Amino acid sequence: MQSTLPSWHALLQQTAFVVGNRPVSFGEAALGVAVLLSGLALARVLLSLRAARRRAAEAALAAERAREAEARMAELVAAQNELSGRMGALTEVFGSRQAELMQTVNARLDSMSGRLGQSIVETTKSTQESLGKLQERLAVIDSARTNIEALAGQVVQLQNILSNKQTRGAFGEARMAAIVADGLPHGAYAFQYTLSNSSRPDCVIFMPNGAPPLVIDAKFPLEAWNAIRAAPGAEAAKAAAAMFRRAVETHVADIAARYLLAGETQDTAFMFVPSESVFAEIHEHHEALVKKAQRARIVIVSPSLLMLSIQVIQAMLKDHRTREQAHVIRAEVIRLMEDVARLDERVRKLGQHFSAAQRDVEDVLVSTGKLARRGERIADLDFAEEPAEARPRLKAGE
Repeated sequence: MQSTLPSWHALLQQTAFVVGNRPVSFGEAALGVAVLLSGLALARVLLSLRAARRRAAEAALAAERAREAEARMAELVAAQNELSGRMGALTEVFGSRQAELMQTVNARLDSMSGRLGQSIVETTKSTQESLGKLQERLAVIDSARTNIEALAGQVVQLQNILSNKQTRGAFGEARMAAIVADGLPHGAYAFQYTLSNSSRPDCVIFMPNGAPPLVIDAKFPLEAWNAIRAAPGAEAAKAAAAMFRRAVETHVADIAARYLLAGETQDTAFMFVPSESVFAEIHEHHEALVKKAQRARIVIVSPSLLMLSIQVIQAMLKDHRTREQAHVIRAEVIRLMEDVARLDERVRKLGQHFSAAQRDVEDVLVSTGKLARRGERIADLDFAEEPAEARPRLKAGE
């Protein structure tokens, strides 16, 4: 044993390893390991204690939670029991209310069924009436369609008429003649009147006071205007417009040369255009042509402008006839004044007769009064003499 201890002691004194510049012996290393192991054991003990404490705390917390859960469960059971009671009461109330609601719904359904049946009857009646009116309107529409088809045929005929130069001229003359004949009395105008140069204008209107007649021409060159409308392009339209201006200028010159005769016709003549749209287009796009016609004393008129001119001429003719009959009117007024004077004289005489008759009526009333008083005295047997002042004064002849 003594020999062994020195050997262990020597072994423990031997250097095991070097840390930095310091040598560490086996004894120091063993001591460090022992200390380390004891520290580890102590740490394990502490960890075990902490774990035990944590488990104890968790167990206490779990027990507390269990108690709270039991309390909450008891509360839930009580609430459930209370809820069950309330649900039972609600079930009873709901049952009674449902029965009442069913009765109300049935009553309203019955009422609604009656109203719906009445409404269906009224709707059916209204629908039948509407269908009857619709059938009547369809009949009217069918009649209108027939009229439209007939009118379409007439329009086609009118297009065929206007496509021919001669018939188109006759159409313009007919429209002009209708306006003149409707606005002026018979004898104030003449159609195809022959002038001194053997020209025959479409219409002349005889002016009052011996003034020369007014000439109206209805042969407007509509074919040149239709050529502008039918032009396929800008160049063709420009050429057609130039041709239209030349045609109108030529027609204006012909009217001025043939119908403006000094002392025989008016210094101005009318060139009738049978279309308002053509008249408006001429004044809007061919102002130079209108001014040239005015310088030649030719007035371009549309149907409405001709109608207005005819009304002015009619007023002039009426004023002329009134002036011609002025002496007749004056003589009639004089005779009327004589009749009024005689009527005044006779009314005065009648007034005198009425005055005399009124005086006679007053005298008759006095006599009847006296007779009435005397009758009363006789009835009362009163024959006493009346005093003189009580007697009424009698007029001569009573």
